[in-house]
Amino acid sequence: MLSYRHSYHAGNYADVLKHTVLTLCLESLKEKDKPFIYLDTHSGAGRYLLQSEHAEKTAEYLSGIAPIWQQNTIPAELEPYLSVLKYYNRTPTLKYYPGSPLIAKQLLRKQDKLFLTEIHSSDYPLLRQEFSKDSRAQVAREDGFLQLKSKLPPESRRGLILIDPSYEMKDDYQRIPFALHEGYKRFATGIYLIWYPVVNRKQTQNMIDGIINTGIKRILQIELAIKPDNNQKGMTATGMIVVNPPWKLYQQMQVLLPWLKQMLDPQDMGHIILNELVPE
Repeated sequence: MLSYRHSYHAGNYADVLKHTVLTLCLESLKEKDKPFIYLDTHSGAGRYLLQSEHAEKTAEYLSGIAPIWQQNTIPAELEPYLSVLKYYNRTPTLKYYPGSPLIAKQLLRKQDKLFLTEIHSSDYPLLRQEFSKDSRAQVAREDGFLQLKSKLPPESRRGLILIDPSYEMKDDYQRIPFALHEGYKRFATGIYLIWYPVVNRKQTQNMIDGIINTGIKRILQIELAIKPDNNQKGMTATGMIVVNPPWKLYQQMQVLLPWLKQMLDPQDMGHIILNELVPE
């Protein structure tokens, strides 16, 4: 039974990296007038109150988005991400953290479409309510992985697919390479973003090796660690696998990754990775 709720983790350092990469990729798609789709396989509730009981219990946002929100000067590459946060927080106090669906909702244009999926019984109604008046969006309570077969390819032949499970189900690690391959066979020109945690390095690396072994070309790895790998409980690093990365993304992350590490790993215990896993 699913018990994971992202409301406990909203705005943590993993969200910062994930949503920074997401906004840069969405902005790249908007450089052309032709419409595109945004497909989110594990959407969550959409919006998270940082003063809620869940968020306050873990307070992960205090070492994630909070120190960045307080900065007067940020890299230009971070501006699209911060602009969305400012839209949902009209006062200096950081009250709400937008999940990936709300980030896409704010950045997409009227000609673009959103396909959002959430299976959790508590989060799905919240997500549906967030998009009840948005004609661009379809919200479904289904297995998100299956959307890579049913929703692809899009008519526009342009799109971004975010694969972002909780990894609460242990087979998520095994399902991702297969699901990605299924989607890629149908839509080889799409941008695919796969978020991953590092709790057990071997388990994560096995998943990444599975992605490499699909034979898909043009794969970029972006990782931020705030602790050394260890055998204890808890996430020590977070990363994004990007298939068909926009041409500017590598250079943008060359600037952003060191800055994010300085902000989010002040004790300098972790590392960063920016690696072309598979060339073109």
